[in-house]
Amino acid sequence: MKRLLLLSIFSVLLLSAVLNFAVDVGIVLPTNAEPRWVQDETRFRDALKNTKYSVEILFSQGLPAKERENVEALIAKGIKVLILCPHDAVAASAAAELAKKAGVYVISYDRLIMGTDAVDYYVTFDSVEVGRAMGRFLVQNVKAGTKGNPLYLYAGALSDNNAFLFFQGAWEILQPKIADGTFRIINSSEAIKVQSKKNLTRDEMAKIIGQVTTNWDFNVAKRKAEDDLTRAKAADKGTVYILAPNDGTARAIADAFRADKDVKAYFITGQDAEKASVQYIIDGKQSMTVFKDVRLLVKDAINAAQLLLEGKKPTTTATYDNGKKKVPAIQSEIQVVTKDNVKKLLIESGYYSEKDFKW
Repeated sequence: MKRLLLLSIFSVLLLSAVLNFAVDVGIVLPTNAEPRWVQDETRFRDALKNTKYSVEILFSQGLPAKERENVEALIAKGIKVLILCPHDAVAASAAAELAKKAGVYVISYDRLIMGTDAVDYYVTFDSVEVGRAMGRFLVQNVKAGTKGNPLYLYAGALSDNNAFLFFQGAWEILQPKIADGTFRIINSSEAIKVQSKKNLTRDEMAKIIGQVTTNWDFNVAKRKAEDDLTRAKAADKGTVYILAPNDGTARAIADAFRADKDVKAYFITGQDAEKASVQYIIDGKQSMTVFKDVRLLVKDAINAAQLLLEGKKPTTTATYDNGKKKVPAIQSEIQVVTKDNVKKLLIESGYYSEKDFKW
């Protein structure tokens, strides 16, 4: 009898420990080595403070194997919703399928998980429109009537579907101005081969991205820019136009171009509104950034997770083809930040504090 009582008490304590250890929402982000994802972690924690649901946030440190381990650990803790931002969009499909088999809803966050039907929803900014905004900025800053303006192209990682979407949007805007001679591509023979073609196939984009990829790495971006400038002639410099895929790579590329004595001026794109790049914009070292208000993206992801936990369906506004299914998407708005509107969009909106920057 005493033994049964002890076993019963142990079972109650074990069940209590398991229940206390249980997690409702698991979030897996690519790495905490980049400011963007640390910022997302903070926003997620802030957004979840006022909810009744428990959450655990893990980082994969850019390793697909670690990403899978993280998902397995969260499944073991009883998550009902997984919010996963993949490092490698294709490799992440295995982790998504594990979650799906465990009865977990899978929300692909910011980057689309490719090649699987195990994705329920995609929470994103309109990635093609991000690219269009970058392309428009470069076009708008070309002196009217000029021809042969040097254009340098850089892209994200081949393993990230967003890199293709950003490039697709930018190419859509830039290509007519390349075709009419306004821009002259300097650093991609693959882009030159298809410069008369507005709508590229994925394979054609892959060949270009393969040549100009930064792999989302500051050091790779700087080295690639320096190599491009070493090969370039003086006529390929002067005032130049640079498609950079995000803020981290934009700063690295800008540093390389600014150090070249034959580069007199440059216009360079970026995205994410990272603090370091906002300072670069204030200082005139970076021309623009596409502001993707992470507060909106996080809010959309958390709202979707809460609805799913309550047995409801989130409202979607688009679909994205991941090669296996058309994934219902919830899209957040974007804005272009320049030196002229940085205070209005980033300070007055409360996104950042004015004291965070030197003016």
